[in-house]
Amino acid sequence: MKIVGVAACTVGIAHTYIAQEKLENAAKKVGYEVHIETQGTIGIENELTTKQIKEADLVILAIDVKISGRERFEGKRIIQVPTEIAIKSPNKLIEKAIEVVKRT
Repeated sequence: MKIVGVAACTVGIAHTYIAQEKLENAAKKVGYEVHIETQGTIGIENELTTKQIKEADLVILAIDVKISGRERFEGKRIIQVPTEIAIKSPNKLIEKAIEVVKRT
């Protein structure tokens, strides 16, 4: 499975990057390809490519604020959660992602 996503917290510093790391580690642990873009105080980092988004089976938005470029994900399966969920329960979030993809 291929997962893309965006992490963005209200301050745009610590939680953004922690959520990114936790999601990437949880997805890689079960053998999935994952790319998480961050949107923080220094702008967009690890910006997702059109190809990555097109090939993705699922989009995870671990966000606490409005993000730039959300329209890129129109027509994709999206799970949106606060960054706190991605940080505290990344494995459960990936399990939920698997269920969402299997149902559709």
